Amino acid sequence: MFQINATSNEIVQLVPKRFSDLGFTERGHLQEWIAKMPESLGEELLIIQKEFDGFDETRERLDLLALDKQGDLVVIENKLDDSGRDVVWQALKYASYCSSLSKSQIAEIYQAYLDQNGEEGNARERIVEFLGASDFDEVLINEGVGQRLIFVSANFRREVTSTAMWLLENQIRLQCFKATPYQQGNQLFLTLDQIIPTPEEAEFRVGISEKKKEQKTAAKSQAVSLELRPRFWTRTLEAMEAAGVQRYATVSPSKDHWLSCGSGLGGVIYSLIFSKKEIRVEIYMSANDAATNKAVFDQFYENKEAIENRFGHKLEWQRLDDKKASRVKYSLAVDGYDEENWEMMIDWLVEHFPKLEKAFRPEIEKVKRSR
Repeated sequence: MFQINATSNEIVQLVPKRFSDLGFTERGHLQEWIAKMPESLGEELLIIQKEFDGFDETRERLDLLALDKQGDLVVIENKLDDSGRDVVWQALKYASYCSSLSKSQIAEIYQAYLDQNGEEGNARERIVEFLGASDFDEVLINEGVGQRLIFVSANFRREVTSTAMWLLENQIRLQCFKATPYQQGNQLFLTLDQIIPTPEEAEFRVGISEKKKEQKTAAKSQAVSLELRPRFWTRTLEAMEAAGVQRYATVSPSKDHWLSCGSGLGGVIYSLIFSKKEIRVEIYMSANDAATNKAVFDQFYENKEAIENRFGHKLEWQRLDDKKASRVKYSLAVDGYDEENWEMMIDWLVEHFPKLEKAFRPEIEKVKRSR
């Protein structure tokens, strides 16, 4: 690793350090860094518990437990300067314990984590949002033998890497990340490099993972999406057209639980949501960077009272500081999959979407003028 000196137009090689020499600890530092930024491991993960010890008849405790985007549990074991000999065996035990966790148990574990850390929010709703699903009843979590292992350490012993490679060959999904701290004066740096599987092997295994994801998605859609959603959206769009709602004039029905249209402001969209338990209208800030979304949300929020007066109801404001996107929404609890309710639900969407658009239109113009 090199540091660029723009003044002298040269690079300086940084010398790797030991975690222990810098005073860093496994639980107090490395574990916390990853828990606060799981993306450092190269993918989007949802940390659902730290130092989990809720296994029956054992006092063993794993470092970090996470969900990946496919709904599979990920056991993350951290070691500082030396992986030790037994880390693979430990992680395999934890994965076997976790394999029996039900969806409800996983939500309870995550809710306990949120409560312990003073974070507001409902675990089930957060899981649904993380997985991009519409309802907790529909998500598939911890299915089959999808549990994964991630090891993080500065150095891996040969017996560990040898076992890891053998497990990979036998379809056990795992990754090893080499964590290296650097110090240059008062500045500290950290690199996390995946060493097993190699990047070339990882690309191949991503292909396998994508295939599995598609299979899961297909299983979910057979239950609901393919049949109900397109028909619901077709009727909704027909009603929108009859009511003269122009925003959705060029939008087509889809299999998704949402139907979006532009707002006239880049990175900000309107959405209609149709799920088993609720319908809603919302404005969603989803630009590529979180800072832009939070800035737009804050600008809207400064005029919260005026917006809600124009809309005619209190809105739910979700800045979602731990997420890239933000949203403002208004919802109605329904039995969405009972088609006898659809006429009422569609009337509700047709009534409230124009109100939402009217409520935010002046604020969108203000944001556009401020750019």
